[in-house]
Order: sequence, then C-alpha cells, then structure tokens
Amino acid sequence: MSKKKNYVNNKDLYVSMKEHKEKIKVNEDTQISNYIGEAILLICNNLSRKPNFSGYTYKQDMVSDAICDCVAAVNNFDPDKTNNPFAYFTQIAWNAFLRRIDKEKKQTAVKHKNYLNSMFDVIMEDTDVNYIKSDDVSHQIVNSYEKTLTKSKISAKLKGIEKFQENKNEK
Repeated sequence: MSKKKNYVNNKDLYVSMKEHKEKIKVNEDTQISNYIGEAILLICNNLSRKPNFSGYTYKQDMVSDAICDCVAAVNNFDPDKTNNPFAYFTQIAWNAFLRRIDKEKKQTAVKHKNYLNSMFDVIMEDTDVNYIKSDDVSHQIVNSYEKTLTKSKISAKLKGIEKFQENKNEK
C-alpha cells in the first residue's frame, strides 16, 4: 500500500517557520518566504474543499479571509511551543471560515428582515402564491437567526449563574 502524499510537508514548513522566526529577531520587517506563502494558500484552498464548507456561495470570501488571517499570524507562531505549523494555520483558517459564515448569516437575516419591514410586506387582495412563500421563507430565516442569538445569550447567562453558585458554595 502506497503512502498518501501530503500537499504540505509539515517538517519543511516547520523549518521554514523557524528560519522566518530567526529573521524576525534580526529585522522585524522581514517578508514571509514563498514556501510559507504557498503552504498557506494550499492549506486554505484545500480546507475549503472539505464537505463542511462545500455548499456556500461565498467560498472565495472564506478563503480570502483565511489567507489574510494566516499571513497576519505568521509572526505569532512559536516554534518552541509546537512543531506543527500545518495544524496552526489550519486552525486559523477554520476559524476564519466560521467567522465568515457567521457574518454572511447575519447579513442574510438583515436582508430578509428589511424585506419583511419594507413596503412589499403589504399584502394585496390579488396576492401571488410565490410572494407568500418567499414571505414565509424570510420569516423562517429571521426567526432562526434570532433564536441562535437568544440561545447564546441564555447560555452565557447560565454559565455566569453556575460560576456564581460555585463561588458561593466554596465559601
């Protein structure tokens, strides 16, 4: 059985990151090497092909955000703490993807809420069935987004209450 060839060699990337870190100590304005840049591009592009992110129309925005975040975080990589820059950049890209998805969900909810609050919301006697269906879809999108906001606020409050009770019981 042949061993699967990885698209980024983690050992070579680690060596490049160590070299980059040494160059930063001498000169803070050091550019990243072509190898590090290409590795970041490969990591972000291949992560976007995972099934988790397959159905999004704004996938290129997700990749762009991830590349920007990874390049910004190159100088923060500490080779003394970890020898796995592949995982470091993959996690940064993953988080950038999730942030972009959250932004797009928020924008979609705002768009549909504006639609519901617009003059088109007035239903006339000769209402088209498609119009009513799109109105229902907008209501569902806005309601589901608002429920996620409410759930996160409630869970944050509950965590605060649990911490308060733990502190109270310790005394």
